[in-house]
Amino acid sequence: MPTPRIIVADDDPAVRELITFHLNSEGFSTVAAGDGCAALRHIREGAELAIIDLGLPVVDGFGVLRTLRRENLALPVVVLTGRTEEIDRVVTFELGAEDFMVKPFFAREIVCRIRVILRRKGGEAELGPRVLRYGRLEIDEGARVARVDGIDAELRPREFSLLLVLAHNPGVALERKTLLQKAWGYDFDGDERTIDSHIRRIRTKLEEKLNLPGCVSTIYGYGYKFEAA
Repeated sequence: MPTPRIIVADDDPAVRELITFHLNSEGFSTVAAGDGCAALRHIREGAELAIIDLGLPVVDGFGVLRTLRRENLALPVVVLTGRTEEIDRVVTFELGAEDFMVKPFFAREIVCRIRVILRRKGGEAELGPRVLRYGRLEIDEGARVARVDGIDAELRPREFSLLLVLAHNPGVALERKTLLQKAWGYDFDGDERTIDSHIRRIRTKLEEKLNLPGCVSTIYGYGYKFEAA
């Protein structure tokens, strides 16, 4: 079965990037859109599911849903919005949406909901978690374990999430703010400098204890970068 194609439509680039990152990490294929017209264009090209923000410019989320109904474009839609009024939920479901999520949200919850919807619709491919390998370093997404020469680095959950984000973007310098959002969620409320202490612990466990030098480099005044072996 082909990889499910998911359309992610939101006018906030940070939200689009966060959602597409988590979906791509889980093996989905994603296409991002910043307005309703672009979302409809991508949906017409073929998709298994769409995530639609109600506040889209040009054509809003309600307009997208009405167009899908009018054109008989049958695919499940997850509505994402900052609106909390009951009428918005009612209209959303009356227009055929499959699910309704209010911001702020947990990106992993969206992934779980999408999996449930696609399983129910019979449209999800058999996607297993990946194992990333960079030289002596192995990062097992399913087991949430990082190993060097087969030895568990014993990373804590947030340390593992941070390393996973970096490893998914080898050679790319990532800002602290970006790392916070991607590793710990859109609604994480904390000091960006907390990243530094977690990076120090990752380096201690990988570089000092397991003799794996230089896998994470510092970009001074900016953030960090994963160096693929």
